[in-house]
Amino acid sequence: MSERSKGMWLCALAMVTVGSTVVASKVIAHGLPPFTATALRFALALPAFALLMALTRTSWPRPDRRDLLLLACQAGLGSVGYTVLLIMGVRLAPAADAGVVAGTLPAVAALVAVVALRERPGRYLVGSVALATAGVLAISWSPSASDAAMRSPAAFTGNLLVLGAVFCEAAFILLNKRLRVPVQPLALSTLMTAFGLLLSLGPALAEQAWTQPVSADALAGVLYYAFVPTVLGFVLWFAGASRLNGAEAALFTAILPVSALVLAALWLGETISAAQIGGALCVLGAVAMASRGDSGAKHPERPSSALGL
Repeated sequence: MSERSKGMWLCALAMVTVGSTVVASKVIAHGLPPFTATALRFALALPAFALLMALTRTSWPRPDRRDLLLLACQAGLGSVGYTVLLIMGVRLAPAADAGVVAGTLPAVAALVAVVALRERPGRYLVGSVALATAGVLAISWSPSASDAAMRSPAAFTGNLLVLGAVFCEAAFILLNKRLRVPVQPLALSTLMTAFGLLLSLGPALAEQAWTQPVSADALAGVLYYAFVPTVLGFVLWFAGASRLNGAEAALFTAILPVSALVLAALWLGETISAAQIGGALCVLGAVAMASRGDSGAKHPERPSSALGL
C-alpha cells in the first residue's frame, strides 16, 4: 500500500470517529449534565495527551500574553463551547440530523474566515455555503408527514444548538490563524484539553451531578468520547494528513455526516429519512466545493475538539 493510500485510510478512519461523537453525545446527553460530561472528557483525555507529548518529545509552547489569551478563547469556543452545545443539541434533535449539521463545518469555517477578514468570497465558497444551507434546511423543514415527529420545535432548536457548536469550531480555526507563533498540533490539542478542563470545571461543579443518579451508559459514552474521537482521532488524522496535501485531507471531512447517519441507524436505531439523506448529500457537495475554494479555512485544523470535535 502506498503512503498516499495509507493517508487516505487513516483520514477516513479519523473522520469516522469524529462522526461517532454525535452518537456518543446523544448517549451522554440523557445521563449527564453537559458541563459535567465535558469536564470528565477533558480530565480523561489530558493524561493521554501528556503521555503522547512525552513519548514524542514534543516541547511545550511558550506563548506571550496575547497568544495565551487567544489560546484560552480557542479552548472556550472550540473545546468547551462545541462539546456543550453538541450535547445540548442532540438531547433535542435526532443524532442523524445533528450529524448533517455538524458536517457543514468546512463551509461555515470558510464563511467565518471571509466575514472576519473582509475578503471577497469566491464562487466555490458561495456554492459551498448555498449547498450547506440547503442541507440544513432539508432536515429542518421536511414536507414528509412521516418525518413530522422529528421536525418538532424541539428538534429545530436542537439543530440550531448544533449549528452554534459548528460556529464555535469555525471560530477556533480562525483564532488559530491569528497566533503569532504557530503551536504544534499535539501541543495545541494538549493545551486545548487542559484549558477546556479549567474552563468547564466551575460550571460542572455548579451542576452538582453527584446529587443525581448517573447512567452507566452516559459514563461509557464519556470514556469513548475522551479516548476514541479525541485522542485516537487526533493520532489517526495527523498520521493520515501528513501523507496527503491539504485539499486531499479536506475532502475526508465529508465522511463525518455519512458516519453520523450510519451510526445513528446502527447504534441508536434511528430511522434515516429521505430528507436526512438529501441533506447529507448537499453537505457532501458543500465539503467538496469548500475544499476547492481559496478562502483560508479549507478544513478543520484538528479532527476532534472538531473537533472539539
